Amino acid sequence: MDRAAGGVVCHDGAVLVVHRPRYDDWSLPKGHLNRGESWEEAALREVREETGVRCAITSAPYPVSYLIASGVPKLVLFYAMAPTKVPKRLAGDPSEVDEVAWWDIADAVRALSYETEREACAALTISHLRRRSSAAG
Repeated sequence: MDRAAGGVVCHDGAVLVVHRPRYDDWSLPKGHLNRGESWEEAALREVREETGVRCAITSAPYPVSYLIASGVPKLVLFYAMAPTKVPKRLAGDPSEVDEVAWWDIADAVRALSYETEREACAALTISHLRRRSSAAG
């Protein structure tokens, strides 16, 4: 089984998304676990590498699974995240992503390229908004 981890980074009503030219898709930042790396460490590293944004995890993982093109099953754990600092310029590893953007939550839930990521985005942004609401009130 292939394993990856990623993040649903929420800030000011928006979600951080990346465009990957290799696949010509808009997706959530994610990537493979390195040897000896925890799911959480991998998720934080991948978000930082693909977007330039350092984050803190704010949720339990949301698992998605699917078959990749070769027929191998893949498990991805997504975590809700909050930026610890928002850089003036978003920039990721140009060998992996050519565009990084903040999308309105509703746009992200509707327009991400993959259904599994749209579902993870919806679930984790709702969780993020509930936490913010209960912390404020």
